[in-house]
Amino acid sequence: MSYAWGHTRRYNDFGTYIRKKFNGRVQKISIHAGFTCPNRDGSKGIGGCTFCNNETFKPSYCQSSMSIFDQVEKGIKFFSQRYPATRFLAYFQAYTNTYGELNDLINTYEQALSHPDVTGLIIGTRPDCLPDGLIHYLSDLSKRSYVVVELGVESTSDLTLQNINRGHDYQSTIDAVHKLVDVGIPVGAHLILGLPGESREMMLKHAESVSKLPVTYLKIHQLQYVKGSHLGQLYFSKPENFKVFELNEYIELVVDFLELVRPDIVVERFASQAPHELLLAPRWGLKNFEIVHKVEQRMEERETWQGRLYR
Repeated sequence: MSYAWGHTRRYNDFGTYIRKKFNGRVQKISIHAGFTCPNRDGSKGIGGCTFCNNETFKPSYCQSSMSIFDQVEKGIKFFSQRYPATRFLAYFQAYTNTYGELNDLINTYEQALSHPDVTGLIIGTRPDCLPDGLIHYLSDLSKRSYVVVELGVESTSDLTLQNINRGHDYQSTIDAVHKLVDVGIPVGAHLILGLPGESREMMLKHAESVSKLPVTYLKIHQLQYVKGSHLGQLYFSKPENFKVFELNEYIELVVDFLELVRPDIVVERFASQAPHELLLAPRWGLKNFEIVHKVEQRMEERETWQGRLYR
């Protein structure tokens, strides 16, 4: 059976979509540009989001002490040995990559694009850090290069966003998505399932809420309690006070979630895996691709697919 996205996988997967878009393999190269966040430097708060330790998703080749160009070069060499004939996207991932002076931001992005093997940018940021001048620049940039803005939505519940020290509300996400899409920039949304205080029904509601927005990409993953984060410290002190997903429970939740997601949204990720030395829980002992396999297997067993219950 072929689904609305044109192939037989039971969800609209990122790998297939991006290979078709670029007519070949595409690899993200993570960049650490040395930015901070407004809820770290005192602008909106201190301490950052309660779940966050940026060291959990920083590759070894990604060091803020290196120039942007050198980080790109090192990342490309790393991946080219494994995957020849690959195109590359510079992925500004750590912290808030639109938080700074406009000229500095532009210079940072242009450094990455100056590498001849870089074909576009993915810029990770918060929905409340997108000034009009930057959106205008990104709109112009998108006419000569592939550009995606990836927004850390995390939750559609204002109470949850307050509890995790996020520093913005969900309306900020709605506004940011529309501002970007209105000038032709595709948007990715990132959600965390299992944040403290959220029921299963609340988590499924996220799927319905985000599906109302004109986003192109969606990332979801389980809440991870990691060393170096505020939530990690609390969990380490009293783990009995916190909910940790069992693997099969999480797989079932993801399948239920996908059933509610708009069919044309491209799903990038179901799970994340912090480095073993930093991860406190959940410790499933599986790679991300193994979790993807389990999700697809469960979708087949249930004879369901992405968007089956979308309205």
